[in-house]
Amino acid sequence: MIAHKRRDGFLGQRMIMLPPHLLKSAIKQNPLLSQLYISQIGYFPKASFHYRERRNGCSDNILIYCQQGKGWYVLGKDYYEVKANEYVILPAGSRYMRYGADEQDPWTILWVHFSGSLLKELNQLFAITSSSGAKPIPFNEKIIETWETMYRSLEMGYTIPNICNANFLLYPFVASFVFSGLNFSGTPDTLSAKDVLIAETIRDMKLNLNRALTVSEMAARQSISASYLTQMFKSATGRSPMDYFIQLKMQVACKLLHNSNMKIKNVALEVGYQDPYYFSRIFKKYMTMSPELYREAGWKEMGLKE
Repeated sequence: MIAHKRRDGFLGQRMIMLPPHLLKSAIKQNPLLSQLYISQIGYFPKASFHYRERRNGCSDNILIYCQQGKGWYVLGKDYYEVKANEYVILPAGSRYMRYGADEQDPWTILWVHFSGSLLKELNQLFAITSSSGAKPIPFNEKIIETWETMYRSLEMGYTIPNICNANFLLYPFVASFVFSGLNFSGTPDTLSAKDVLIAETIRDMKLNLNRALTVSEMAARQSISASYLTQMFKSATGRSPMDYFIQLKMQVACKLLHNSNMKIKNVALEVGYQDPYYFSRIFKKYMTMSPELYREAGWKEMGLKE
């Protein structure tokens, strides 16, 4: 390795590596932390000559968000570039990897190492593989704010509340990347064709919550087949289009039941169900209780009913 290349030590850098024994202790006291947790977190501004080689891979997922400049990474024998406003999640594994900053235009990066008992399932669900490559992401202030809160929580000390706060924020932080294509603040020129298709379908669903749309109708509005829409939608969201549509309907139904005296049959009509009995069955399937019990529980919580 060339001598001037370095792993860290950049002007203005911020970096925290959590001691393994503290993580182990925190997880023992709070089992929820075992599912996904931060092991390292950092910020490298204009990281000239940044270089990291991991001959035996890494036991963590490594999320790198390139804010400015350029960089690259190698997994096995495959070479990938990472440009500004792109991110990559290098999956945990034993495969040889190395990564670093571009020599002419070194990257500025936010990064997080994270692991946990659900890491394998997370990678499978969101198709995080060694061949995924860097992906574009529209600028989103919430990503920076969430990273800052995670970092400051850990910087204040390795107390259980600080570790818990940082790690519970890891979920929305990772979600900001893997669901970035569904961020409606994005514009068509910043999203892939598949992401635009999914985002437009969801918008269409929200505009037609009082109707009984079929998957064929949804697909026809996008000039594609129902099978292709189902495949793309499930790949992007983990759910079928109809399941996602019903979930949106149930969200609206819950708000109406909680915030109004509207009769159940009228709530059903508002979310596209002509038959109130069928609506009640669907509601119970998704919410594990009947509309009547949901309303009653909500009112008790607000102190409106004994």
